[in-house]
Amino acid sequence: MSSERRTLSEIRTLDEFISLLRERGESIALIELEREQRRDWSAASLAEQARRLAAGFHSEGLEPGTRVLLYAPNSPQWIIACLAIISAGAIPVPVDSQLGERDLRHIAANSGARWALTTKRLANSLQQAAEAQPKLVLLDGNEGGDTDDTDRADQRDHHADASSNDDANTRTAGTHSIARLLRETPDEASDAAPELGGQPDSSAEAVLFYTSGTSGPPKGVPLTHDNLLSNLKAILSQDIVDPSDRLLLPLPLHHVYPFSLGMLAPLALGIGIILPYSLTGPQLVRALKEGEATTMLGIPRLYSALLDAIDRRVAGAGRLASAAFAGLLGLSIAVRQRIGIGLGAPLLAPLRRRVAPKLRLLISGGAALEAKIAWRLDALGWQVATGYGLTETSPILTFLAPPARRFDSAGRALPGVELRIDQTDDRISDQGEIQAKGPNIFCGYLDLPEKTAEIFSDDGWLRTSDLGYIDEQGWLSISGRASARIVLAGGENIDPERIEARLEHCPSVREVGVLGHEGRLAAVIVPEAEAARDQDQDRLRQQISDEITAASRDLASTQQIDSLRLDRSPLPRTRLGKLRRPRLAERFEALSAGAETAPEPGLAAFDDLAPEDRQLLEDQTAHRVWRWLGERFSDRPITTDADLRLDLGVDSLEWVDLTLDLQQQVGLALDEEAIGRIKRVRDLLQEAMEAEQTAVTGATLIERLQDPEAQLNETERQRLSPPPAPLRWLATLLHALVRQILRGPFRLQVRGTEQIPTSGACLLTPNHLSAVDPGAILAVLDHARRRTTCWGGATAILFNRPWMRLLSRSMRVLPVDPSGNPLTSLALGAAALKQGCMLIWFPEGRRSPDGALQPFRSGVGSLALARKVPILPVHLSGTREALPPGSLRLRPRPVELRIGAPVDAETLAREGQGEDDAARIANALQERVRALGAGADEA
Repeated sequence: MSSERRTLSEIRTLDEFISLLRERGESIALIELEREQRRDWSAASLAEQARRLAAGFHSEGLEPGTRVLLYAPNSPQWIIACLAIISAGAIPVPVDSQLGERDLRHIAANSGARWALTTKRLANSLQQAAEAQPKLVLLDGNEGGDTDDTDRADQRDHHADASSNDDANTRTAGTHSIARLLRETPDEASDAAPELGGQPDSSAEAVLFYTSGTSGPPKGVPLTHDNLLSNLKAILSQDIVDPSDRLLLPLPLHHVYPFSLGMLAPLALGIGIILPYSLTGPQLVRALKEGEATTMLGIPRLYSALLDAIDRRVAGAGRLASAAFAGLLGLSIAVRQRIGIGLGAPLLAPLRRRVAPKLRLLISGGAALEAKIAWRLDALGWQVATGYGLTETSPILTFLAPPARRFDSAGRALPGVELRIDQTDDRISDQGEIQAKGPNIFCGYLDLPEKTAEIFSDDGWLRTSDLGYIDEQGWLSISGRASARIVLAGGENIDPERIEARLEHCPSVREVGVLGHEGRLAAVIVPEAEAARDQDQDRLRQQISDEITAASRDLASTQQIDSLRLDRSPLPRTRLGKLRRPRLAERFEALSAGAETAPEPGLAAFDDLAPEDRQLLEDQTAHRVWRWLGERFSDRPITTDADLRLDLGVDSLEWVDLTLDLQQQVGLALDEEAIGRIKRVRDLLQEAMEAEQTAVTGATLIERLQDPEAQLNETERQRLSPPPAPLRWLATLLHALVRQILRGPFRLQVRGTEQIPTSGACLLTPNHLSAVDPGAILAVLDHARRRTTCWGGATAILFNRPWMRLLSRSMRVLPVDPSGNPLTSLALGAAALKQGCMLIWFPEGRRSPDGALQPFRSGVGSLALARKVPILPVHLSGTREALPPGSLRLRPRPVELRIGAPVDAETLAREGQGEDDAARIANALQERVRALGAGADEA
């Protein structure tokens, strides 16, 4: 840095950050990763836009001292707007863009903000929550009201009712946008920007933050210029970063921790800030690589997820690789702890290069980082820094900076910060409340004199409500939060966080929240999704209870869980992962009163989603897919953990409708590889964020099936050609053998064979009970009709062995592949019909698990609409008894086959019920097959 430029030590107020940026010229200050591209912002560009926007605010009447809500997710525009608000002498009020309506309403009223900067998607939620309507400025788009249909869809908030969309468009019309203000503000006005707000007093309010509201409504925390800058200077004095670094910022800027360390610190030092496109694993890895990140700012849950992802990647390489990795990691930890040598840096460098080639430093805050996780990160070759503090302390009190590795502690006090331990509570003998004093400590809550009096001691020290002790070297150890402490009937003080950390390692437990209930310990348990799906509630409860008992065996009797409640919804947490304990108690009482029933149909409540899932829905594409799922599966409960196949009933054929509907309604194109990775709703949302965006237009499924060959590649088209002579002879032999077996030991009875056309295309739609079903149909065909017959068959059964593929080719079986592109399966069937073949298609999509007729998938309706061929309902009975599912032993039992009269697609569409013609045809066919079965029963 040249000597002419000012240093951070010379900065007295936050408005001078624009000057710092301007002096850094064309050096990269911000790297924005868009869906497919990267955009670099120079320091001068950020400074110029912030100055120009400040002038635009002034011209629109923004006065110094006015509070301005910043209600939006991270973006370059957010940073520019924040700097512009400060430069104009106003006070930014950063607000969580995922906030629930109740808390948003409270903040809008409590802050007294008369201006609000937000996005088109969030504007309606803000206006619904704010009683006194603030002046809106949009961070995205052009002028208010100049939005296309796609933009209008995006104006709906995650938790806003979709029916209010038209209202939203009306109300956002006429609002300003920062793009307009930047465009219309003349250069001479921006030159005067530094003088717009006057010279603020360093002791004046600079930013108004709100606590996360873990124990009641969010409290306003005004922080002064002195508060923020004193803490920032103390942090940067630790010398863990320099201007050559680049910082990945995946945390929301509404919280003071990323605001200070993730935005102000990099801007002060000239470090480039990297904003990832989204928080999915692939996008974070992309940001680490493309942004050439050397430092990452995170929270413990993020680093735990990083380690889990590394473990999964290593496990995918096989058992030998997993064992070698575990051995190297264990050796690295042991050597580091005993003799201080870091083996991880050289030994595991190849793995680090694959994940993040230049990453060297991980900074953790927001919550305590478990020592076990810190040691694993260190063993992988990364440096680890942790901090402890509160919103009220601007935010850092203590810091653990490399090369120190006291991961069992919270670090030492920063320069200028004083700490003491208050042990006036005689119930706690080995520790006390951590109290602090220093220039970074705020002066009191906004309009809450009683809360302010509670948080300060009589002699002016901040009471953190955290318990701990300080050793002789000044290392602070935190043992829990006083407000979270549970006092049992016998007077014992229990730290629930320690018990929770232990119990969350139980195999069937995803989350656990411990609380006091009737003088004993209780817990709300969120089971792992697989464990909850595979067994009934009573067995699951017993299994989890046994696991908790085993995990708690060496704990004192007072630390044992006396009663537990199971719940499918994630525990209530803040964006930084802190448990909202008052709401936990409410959840326990509700579950005790019988709320542990099946969830209601529809989308899970936004506030009930885990923080990472709420963050996932920040993405507009993921949000649109989430809303689309709620509309398409309105009769079923939808959570991010819902299994598309097991919970929503999506099989391989329904994927055809889903993928095309996604393209039609959302403008989203999923490829075969992406479909193969999707198991849960969360997977679909993540893939949606990564997938190619297309125009919300294109051919419908029916139109595509009218030209089926165009949907197939050369290999797939070859499957439609008649088999070669040797395979035709094999098919003749098989045909004769099956006829003898079915008409002999199985005494096949047939009704309606005269309904089968002797030639030409037609579609047979039988129910599906057993692997004997195709044989029963084959046995009634003559040789000429059999040679022009094709069958739909699952690849997992009929194409999984060389000899099975040979038999399938001889009998003209067309593959239905659940893991591939489901459109291909329907296109093969449509092409066979187009060639004049008879197609045997099992509309249930699988064998019935209990013998009852299953719903017919709409794929058969799509085939019928596309090809306009006669459709014959077919009913089979007795085949399940002849060869039950899962058995390999044939049992001679009577088999009956009934074939109904041909019917056309138009007639079926008039008969059936459903959302569209394809569904109505499928439902009408199901009823006709059911009627054939009822006739067999009566006979």
